[in-house]
Amino acid sequence: MALFGSLSTVRAQLAASPAFDLAFDYVARCLTPGSPEAARIAAVPVGKTERIELGHEVFALEQAYEAKPPAEGKWEAHERFIDVQVVVSGRELMGVIEVSALRLTEDHRAERDLMFFAPAEGGSTLKVGAGGVAVFFPADGHMPSLADGAPSVVRKTVVKVPVASAARA
Repeated sequence: MALFGSLSTVRAQLAASPAFDLAFDYVARCLTPGSPEAARIAAVPVGKTERIELGHEVFALEQAYEAKPPAEGKWEAHERFIDVQVVVSGRELMGVIEVSALRLTEDHRAERDLMFFAPAEGGSTLKVGAGGVAVFFPADGHMPSLADGAPSVVRKTVVKVPVASAARA
């Protein structure tokens, strides 16, 4: 099931692997004020996403958006990639539920490793502020990008770690 907390807490919970080490080293730089990564994320225009290749099939989606009302959220999941979602500035809510409790409505696995699901009751809600990290595995349906109160701008990076690369080397 999903992991969440500070970078140091989440990193301590996952077995070391070259792919996760690469991802977490990048995340640490993103969370360091004045770093090139933090500056790059701060410059992403609202509504845009920039893809950054990190190596070994690991990549990041640096983004800025206005968090949406929870009623507009959609459950999603991935099979080939683990999401390491990191709020760099702002705050949002993220829903999490076991994917086995969801009913598939849109299947984009072949082209985008993405599935969407029908609305469902249950699950849990994470409140994630600046510096917060949430890791979603293939068994985790998740609903990110939700406003925690009034809609506000969130700057975030989502690191995609291939499931096949996440195992301990």
